[in-house]
Amino acid sequence: KTVYGANVIVFEGILAFANKELLKLLDMKVFVDTDSDIRLVRRLQRDIMERGRDVAGVIKQYNKFVKPSFEQYIEPTVQVADIVVPRGGENFVALDLIVQHVHSQLEKREITVRAALASAHQGQPLPKTLSVLESTPQVRGMHTIIRNKDTTRDEFIFYSKRLMRLLIEHALSFLPLKSVTVETPQGTTYEGKRFHRQRITGVSILRAGETMEQALTAVCKDIRLGKILIQTNHDTGEPELHYLRLPKEISEDYVILMDSTVSTGAAAMMAVRVLLDHDVQEDRIFLLSLLMAEMGVHSVAYAFPRVHIITTAVDKRINEEFHIIPGIGNFGDRYFGTD
Repeated sequence: KTVYGANVIVFEGILAFANKELLKLLDMKVFVDTDSDIRLVRRLQRDIMERGRDVAGVIKQYNKFVKPSFEQYIEPTVQVADIVVPRGGENFVALDLIVQHVHSQLEKREITVRAALASAHQGQPLPKTLSVLESTPQVRGMHTIIRNKDTTRDEFIFYSKRLMRLLIEHALSFLPLKSVTVETPQGTTYEGKRFHRQRITGVSILRAGETMEQALTAVCKDIRLGKILIQTNHDTGEPELHYLRLPKEISEDYVILMDSTVSTGAAAMMAVRVLLDHDVQEDRIFLLSLLMAEMGVHSVAYAFPRVHIITTAVDKRINEEFHIIPGIGNFGDRYFGTD
């Protein structure tokens, strides 16, 4: 089972250290050591009370199979452990040390990764996979309206929808088209273009990305839609996958992935990873957003160099809360009228 957004994975079992390949993946190896007398007493209590066995039978099995197996396979693995915890769950000092170490590692990695993302591409040219809608006076005028904090909600929705329509029309021009000849009502021929056979599927990153679905369905007839709910954990600042619904047999489709804004690119990268895990080809994924930060563009392009990135504008900075500057604020709150 693929798990997205897990910050800590605990792998537990008496043979947890037996596989050398798994050992390479473990950041902390904990061996819980319990006195042999206590282990025998626990087995006696369990097997007699829960399994209806007698004392003699339990002790015979323990001496013939359990104890030799432990000494041959389990006890030697203590040598690879980073921490040995005597008395198990009763050793609160050891438990506190483990918890503190996990917290410190998470904090260190979060700071390191985010700092690396923020600084890795400073001053670098924007990637070739990025396409920005031409900043015509009309486009710039609409951006002026939706960026203005005093714009009413009705106006914000109206001009956002207009920009979404232009963005999707622009994105469709990057889909593969083949040359076709059609006959006009006047009996003459016209050399044109037509999308060649493959399906298009739209996938929105909830909740703000869902606002772009109406514009997409208005342009693409009978398009299939999917949804991915990715939310940021307020304690860790990391994206977490909460809900996933994708159409069947999506692997051969061209997928238009929609989110209203992309700042760090963390949610977008997780969404792309989900699509790739469903066998969608990387070069058939089109990430569409009304507004992106340079950091998010670089992050997505670095992680997935064949994904097409399409937006109406790119802002240069993000602040300490990872909000786009100058930006448009919280798009979902402004669109849906929530705080």
